[in-house]
Amino acid sequence: MTERPGETARWVPGFVVLSVIWGASFALIKVAIEAGVAPMWVAFWRCLFGLVALGVVCVVRREAPPRDRRLWAHALVVAALLNAVPFTLFSYAETRVSSVVAGVWNATTPLTTLLFAVALIPGERPTLRRSLGLLTGFGGVLLVLGAWRGLGGATAGSLACLGATVCYGAGFTYTRRFFSGRTESAAVLSAVQILCATAELAVVTPLWAGPPAWPGAGAATALVVLGAVGTGLAYILNLGVIRAAGPTVAATVTYLTPLWSTLLGAVLLSEPLGWNTLTGGLVILTGVIVARSRRRPDVGVSAPGSPEPRAPGVRVRG
Repeated sequence: MTERPGETARWVPGFVVLSVIWGASFALIKVAIEAGVAPMWVAFWRCLFGLVALGVVCVVRREAPPRDRRLWAHALVVAALLNAVPFTLFSYAETRVSSVVAGVWNATTPLTTLLFAVALIPGERPTLRRSLGLLTGFGGVLLVLGAWRGLGGATAGSLACLGATVCYGAGFTYTRRFFSGRTESAAVLSAVQILCATAELAVVTPLWAGPPAWPGAGAATALVVLGAVGTGLAYILNLGVIRAAGPTVAATVTYLTPLWSTLLGAVLLSEPLGWNTLTGGLVILTGVIVARSRRRPDVGVSAPGSPEPRAPGVRVRG
């Protein structure tokens, strides 16, 4: 889809709001973590409140859930890779690193997605441009990781962030092959995906993290906003940008979210900005831009938690 003249005013506001929402997600996670909410419970509440928001949208649109068993089977895999596991990993990571660092790590998602796409999708090849971009991005990863300092608590948190983006990369590639070509609307497919993620976490979380506890009004509000807005409303906004401006433009929101996560983490949470975090983040973004193929721009992603750019089918966020 190509943006038509005169449509800029239609999609730019939603695009900017979307980048702010996904950038703010890391600060909201930090608020909940610092209030004592266990990482798996953060992931569960995020999915549950997102499901409520998406469910309301489906009810208003009078869209019924699909009955295809194969769709639900694929949704379970997509939900694990794009929601249940990475949401938990990012939440755990923020017990060890700042929301600023977590937001920068999220920028590696297009690189991990490209790795899986090259490996698993027919027709995708490791061109010189892509290889150079991946190597540049890997250099940025080493900078953010502070590899010269050796292993430690912050390194464990960074590795959890990297694990989350690897899940996103695998999940987006799986979505592209098995989930995004469906005829159902993006709202329905997103609701199915988040329902599966909520169910998966509902089974595991009480066994792993124990019973939930009231974290206080501030943290509870952060969790509601994180789920309803960051996982619910954000899906709808992302779809609107895709339809108005096309998937290539929508995918560039990934470049803006680290800027917002850095700004909000530094201003609202008084988190420090290490030179290696800022420099590494810029190197990662450079690698992403270089690696994105001009020939096949749809390999990139819009962001974790949003529907796949091939919607009106689907795709997924921090």
